[in-house]
Amino acid sequence: MSGHSKWATTKHKKAVIDSRRGKLFAKLVKNIEVAARLGGSDTSANPTLYDAITKAKKSSVPNDNIDRAVKRGSGVEAGGADYQTIMYEGYGPNGVALLIECLTDNKNRAASDTRVAVTRNGGTMADPGSVSYMFERKGVVMVPQGAATEEQIFEAVLEAGADEVNDHGGSVEIISDSKDVVAVRQALQAAGIDYESAESTFVPNMSVPVDANTARKVFALIEALEDVDDVQNVFTNIDISDSVLAELADE
Repeated sequence: MSGHSKWATTKHKKAVIDSRRGKLFAKLVKNIEVAARLGGSDTSANPTLYDAITKAKKSSVPNDNIDRAVKRGSGVEAGGADYQTIMYEGYGPNGVALLIECLTDNKNRAASDTRVAVTRNGGTMADPGSVSYMFERKGVVMVPQGAATEEQIFEAVLEAGADEVNDHGGSVEIISDSKDVVAVRQALQAAGIDYESAESTFVPNMSVPVDANTARKVFALIEALEDVDDVQNVFTNIDISDSVLAELADE
């Protein structure tokens, strides 16, 4: 998969400063609220909500925050916002493609803040459709290192629709069709294998190899975008070799 995925695995091992943790919590809570609004508060009947809550808990979001988000989303508690998903497209250094997913209740603010983050960090915005064709929506399930061997994982998910099982060293990534992500997650659970996250996401179908210097610039751009409150996810087609990744991890 993309080098961004491998880098995220490495980055998340490091200490997260309070401000970034707060932004992560806010994004995870927003996911829960939207999932509850779209599919109801019953996790047994709403697998998207189940996975959103699981991801939040694994990221140490307090249970009280999770419960309130479910109540706001399902209408039990007042205060929920009418969030809309908006996709922006752009290019980073060295022609790296950017697909930027916003979840916002204010389109004008999201557009302005996203554009500023991109242009101030060496990127350019692109017209709709000029970048999105480089990505496919896929199901991605991440399994932490040590939860099971790659062979055990492969055997558990093969019949559930998994297309690829990739060992990234710090974790194992399982890629499937987006409609099969719940079946893959449930197959892992049935086999007693722990998992970190299960979600429908965008995976690049063509990638751009980069050196360490370009990778630093791209990650600075990604982090600037992740600091935008309305930006929920940033997808890239950056391809980082293991040697470049090792160089970055030592910094």
